[in-house]
Amino acid sequence: MTGTTTTVGGRPVVPSRGPLRPLGLRETTLTGGFWADRQEVNAVATLDHCEAWMERLGWLANFDRVADGTIGLGRTGWVFADSEAYKLLEALAWEHGRTGDPALDERIRRLTARIGRAQDPDGYLSTAFGHPGQPPRYSDLETGHELYNAGHLLQAAVARLRTAGPDDLVEIARRAADHVCARFAGAGLCGHPEIEVGLAEFGRALGEPRYLEQARRFLDRRGHGSLRDIPLGRAYFQDDRPIREAGAFRGHAVRALYLAAAAVDVAVELDDRELLAAIERQWRHTVARRTHLTGGMGSRHQDEGFGEDWELPPDRAYCETCAGVASVMVAWRLHLATGDVRYADLMERTFYNVIATSPRADGRAFFYANPLHQRVPGAPGDEDEVNPRAEGGSRAAWFDVSCCPTNVARTLASWPAYLATAGDRELTVLQYASARIDTELGGGRFRLDVETRYPHDGDVTIRVEAAPPDPVTLRLRIPPWADGASLEEDGRRREVAPGLVATTRRFTVGETLRLRLPVRPRLTWPDPRVDALRGCVAVERGPLVLCAESVDLPDGVGLDAVGIDVAAGVAERDGRTVVRANAFSAEDPAWPYGPRARPDRGPAFDLPMTPYCRWAERGPVAMRVWLPAGPGDG
Repeated sequence: MTGTTTTVGGRPVVPSRGPLRPLGLRETTLTGGFWADRQEVNAVATLDHCEAWMERLGWLANFDRVADGTIGLGRTGWVFADSEAYKLLEALAWEHGRTGDPALDERIRRLTARIGRAQDPDGYLSTAFGHPGQPPRYSDLETGHELYNAGHLLQAAVARLRTAGPDDLVEIARRAADHVCARFAGAGLCGHPEIEVGLAEFGRALGEPRYLEQARRFLDRRGHGSLRDIPLGRAYFQDDRPIREAGAFRGHAVRALYLAAAAVDVAVELDDRELLAAIERQWRHTVARRTHLTGGMGSRHQDEGFGEDWELPPDRAYCETCAGVASVMVAWRLHLATGDVRYADLMERTFYNVIATSPRADGRAFFYANPLHQRVPGAPGDEDEVNPRAEGGSRAAWFDVSCCPTNVARTLASWPAYLATAGDRELTVLQYASARIDTELGGGRFRLDVETRYPHDGDVTIRVEAAPPDPVTLRLRIPPWADGASLEEDGRRREVAPGLVATTRRFTVGETLRLRLPVRPRLTWPDPRVDALRGCVAVERGPLVLCAESVDLPDGVGLDAVGIDVAAGVAERDGRTVVRANAFSAEDPAWPYGPRARPDRGPAFDLPMTPYCRWAERGPVAMRVWLPAGPGDG
């Protein structure tokens, strides 16, 4: 394995081998539009919001109490609250790397100093274990989260190292990693995977093979029943079968996906093709049978986990925001390892319909769970109180378990790093946003200016501002829904099929390419094996999943009594996607079962559809993504 202690442009993932090189924050800059708006809100509102809540609740003061010896008297928060400080640090580091704002650098240094004072001389760092009045170190590997927290510390250090270079945070993380390697060289496992992905990427960033080797040990130990069994079963920890033998992602969704991301890292660095093939196999099975239309993963509230194949109920979909972040982590690593564009397709779906859904427009309230059906309007969130529940139909300012806001924050701060990749003589644009792409390619600078209103409009204009002297290849991803897409260059227009379209030639400064993606609305049908969705239909427009909200219904019509007239198709009026709908008979039967009957249809009406990522922005509502395909049909 090769590595460096110098900055490499701000990239969350930097494999030492593979066909593709991810571009970093110094090579991709958002200049406007959907993601630039969200990134700006994240920068000016969400980062402050997260830090303020952690200060208010004492989660950051926990580090101070460890340092002054009073932690046993006043620790607050769950055992994994330390990780929120580390994810905030990671988000701040990416944001500082993107903007160079000296105020952010000062915030990082202040928070780093507080954390560093809490570290033990041997590198151990925790505010919940190992101090007077607390349980001993590593006395609860199943639920203690000590190694999980350490993994997020290492990821924060990676962000700092790759945007600002070595500093105190990197040294704190190095001591913690050394401690983990010494303590767990022979045995032991964390109930929540995360240390593995942290060790693997930190090892790559520092060029330290010991960290990668420890990640490999943790992966190999999992699946042999070494963790204590619990009522939810060892699958909850992915400790029921070895990772190489599993057929699908299972158990707690975030745990499963963090583990898979680490497995890809280790497989790539050690050229372990069997391990990589195992994760590819599990990903394919999971996407085909255990993933919701939004890209959300996790169907069960009881364990925040995957269900069985085809168990995809819209109203009980959990689809934790953190699982969406973790899904992107896995898909990105698989794409970099294989070049397969399907991974970027799922990333787009998850970006727009899970990650963008969680934060409120002002960046100060969030969804934790992301169901596809809200039967009754949720209660308005209290801006000054901690929400004790992960679900409820309204975005909450903060949660008792508040892992999702900081996960969203670090993802939005680093979002441009997922925009494009490069090879020796090729550049691939994977996600569409108004942006400037500027990288070294084929012996010269390749600088592109991208302008688009995507996803609201499918026109993408790419202007060449600098080009290498010799021919290079520009590849553009065509989403799987984009039948009828076209590319115009050199005055010629040609249709392009879903997948990757490539053009290889000597590019000219000042020339323009125009990609047109048909983002017209469409009806989407579920696989008939998804029992909970049989007879229903959804509406999508480009990469956006749409939903119906009760606020758009005629007076007296309930969302549970509405069906789509599929024969009428989908239209666009006054800037909104509209379907023709009817209401079922409103009379309640004495008994809801019996001979098949076709309920009376009420008068037809136009039903506007809302982008799912913006549902509940107008206040508490009932909501549905999947609607019956006409009263009595199906």
